[in-house]
Amino acid sequence: MEALKELFGTTTGLLSVFTIGFATVVVVYIYGFVKRRMDEDARNAPGK
Repeated sequence: MEALKELFGTTTGLLSVFTIGFATVVVVYIYGFVKRRMDEDARNAPGK
């Protein structure tokens, strides 16, 4: 419980939460972007 209090109650903890959230959003965005490009490439591949 003390760890959660420190995580959400201090500046360093809040910056850590923000960083983890931001990194998660970036990973999800990049995954979607790459998946869309791969699907597009597969549709436009010669011989299909």
